Amino acid sequence: MAISFDLAGKAALVTGANTGIGQAIAVALAEAGADVAVAGRSEPVETLAAIESVGRKAVNIKADLGSIAPVQRVIDEAIAGLGRLDILVNNAGIIRRDDLLDFNEADWDAVIDTNLKTLFFLSQAAARSMAARGSGKIINIASLLSFQGGIRVPSYAAAKSGVSGVTKAMANELAPKGVQVNAIAPGYISTNNTAALQGDETRNRQILERIPTGRWGKPEDIAGAAVFLASSASDYVTGQVLAVDGGWLAR
Repeated sequence: MAISFDLAGKAALVTGANTGIGQAIAVALAEAGADVAVAGRSEPVETLAAIESVGRKAVNIKADLGSIAPVQRVIDEAIAGLGRLDILVNNAGIIRRDDLLDFNEADWDAVIDTNLKTLFFLSQAAARSMAARGSGKIINIASLLSFQGGIRVPSYAAAKSGVSGVTKAMANELAPKGVQVNAIAPGYISTNNTAALQGDETRNRQILERIPTGRWGKPEDIAGAAVFLASSASDYVTGQVLAVDGGWLAR
């Protein structure tokens, strides 16, 4: 049987697709043939236009994913708009930085709620539909801090470590139902969120010296991995956390 990355006839939901990694993934899925719904606080005008420019249907779902309150509505609207749901990409996330000894409960809860709690319950709601049909792909966006501790980001490290664990837990239970669950752990990617790091001459140099490929990643580097994990080419891949990091973790 020929290996295929074709997503024609598939329907995908991507959270946090306004810019950066989420936008690149949403557009790449559309380019591979999928219709795509996007969910987040703001209307991702550029993303929606890019999806439609390749002839695919785009659906915008406005939702604050800082809590699980809109979870079922988001899934229902995605299915209503696209007719079905084959692929879920949990990309939405936030980060809070402070010294460990000063880190406060509000920042802890905000990051855990958005990056881990909502991710799980959105996946659960999507998986109910997928399992009933006997097929589906869930892709979580993890982090290098799923493997490392980081500095000044304890809640983010905890949440992303949790994403790694819950990815495997979901994969174990959903595999018999025909649903694969995997995660992508991006390395240092050039986006609006990392502009300050890139602008810091010392930190930028330190980062580049650690990356074997010698460059920052591009959102499209993550999008390629997402298309693979969303396609039938990955039907025997589940419970994995794929680091797309230019070799960072190998050093």
